[in-house]
Amino acid sequence: MKTISENRAFGGVQGVYTHASAACACDMTFGLFLPEEAERGPVPVIWYLSGLTCTHENAMVKAGAQKWAAEAGVALIFPDTSPRGAGVANDDAYDLGQGAGFYVNATENPWAPHFRMWDYITDELPTILFSAFPVAEERQSIMGHSMGGHGALTIAMSFPGRYRSVSAFAPIAYPTASDWGRKQFTAYLGPDETKWAAHDATLLMRKRGFDGPILIDQGSSDQFLDLLKPEALAEAMAVRRQGATFRMQKGYDHSYFFVSTFIEDHIGFHAAALYD
Repeated sequence: MKTISENRAFGGVQGVYTHASAACACDMTFGLFLPEEAERGPVPVIWYLSGLTCTHENAMVKAGAQKWAAEAGVALIFPDTSPRGAGVANDDAYDLGQGAGFYVNATENPWAPHFRMWDYITDELPTILFSAFPVAEERQSIMGHSMGGHGALTIAMSFPGRYRSVSAFAPIAYPTASDWGRKQFTAYLGPDETKWAAHDATLLMRKRGFDGPILIDQGSSDQFLDLLKPEALAEAMAVRRQGATFRMQKGYDHSYFFVSTFIEDHIGFHAAALYD
């Protein structure tokens, strides 16, 4: 692992690191904010999964999360959204290929050799994180935005007991019924739709739910509402009687202005679960 940068921030350190990834067969980069408390021992950690076109930098720079993480005494990890590099398959469209890993393990060519973001986020990167940095493996939460909200919800529901809480900003909530999902799942996982269900938050909510608290914020003026389909997930949570808070935020869109407005709430929500 190589240190790209480390900057003092709110009493802690915002670092950027790169490493050779076996899962993605390329170099991968991630950001990690450690609060001041990490100097004295392991601290809880919140995973932040970003959306389409993003790198590790977008949320790290735009969300304004470090201030609130420092106040709560929690670490934040910002992984990249896909494998990258000259030898990694790509597409001219913004919603497929590099920057659009969708947090799945691709089984179809040309994506299969590198696009294994599920294994990267749930196995390889945690192994690196907990062996190299003072963060507490037994105290994890996860959140994300858009495609990253899809990833956070599906991963949280697939690993019972691993995450204390999960939250999402404008998640792709019903990808098997949306062009933001059907296109990518066909490309990465093939035409057999039975293989898609494990990566659909609405279907997973109907099947198993989550063993902890959930917070979801959705902007009412989000330009991608028809692709996100939040109403399907809200209905699934209601039918299951899942303990959750779903907030439709009037007038907000899909941007990081929306995320940064409510990030304090999300950090506080996770901190309460992590320190319970």
